[in-house]
Amino acid sequence: MAKAPKAPGKKGGKKEKKNVPHGVAHVHATFNNTIVTITDPRGNVLSWSSSGVRGFKGSRKGTPFAAQVAAEAAARKAAEYGMRQVQVFVKGPGAGRESALRSLQAAGFTVSIIKDVTPIPHNGCRPPKRRRV
Repeated sequence: MAKAPKAPGKKGGKKEKKNVPHGVAHVHATFNNTIVTITDPRGNVLSWSSSGVRGFKGSRKGTPFAAQVAAEAAARKAAEYGMRQVQVFVKGPGAGRESALRSLQAAGFTVSIIKDVTPIPHNGCRPPKRRRV
């Protein structure tokens, strides 16, 4: 039996990784988890990690240490793309905000901008009706 011919336009071999010297790190810190996503300047995701992916379960996912471990893992993957400088956007009220930022700096990234992008309600949702007892 002969092998089927390869599709036209497809080249064999390994795909080379693109070189991205600077990018954006998005830290989403909630009370229950911390998600760190590192993108290129256009917003295409290069690497991500979270406390849950790193093996923390339950209430330990919301701790600063879990956020630190998640940020280190995402930074290691992003460093493979040659990334050296990041802008950090922090969102949410969680305990992992500062520790995730510190571990990104410890991973060898130069942090150029730190910006809080937590959504703030201007008037918010309508409150629940008054309780009658």
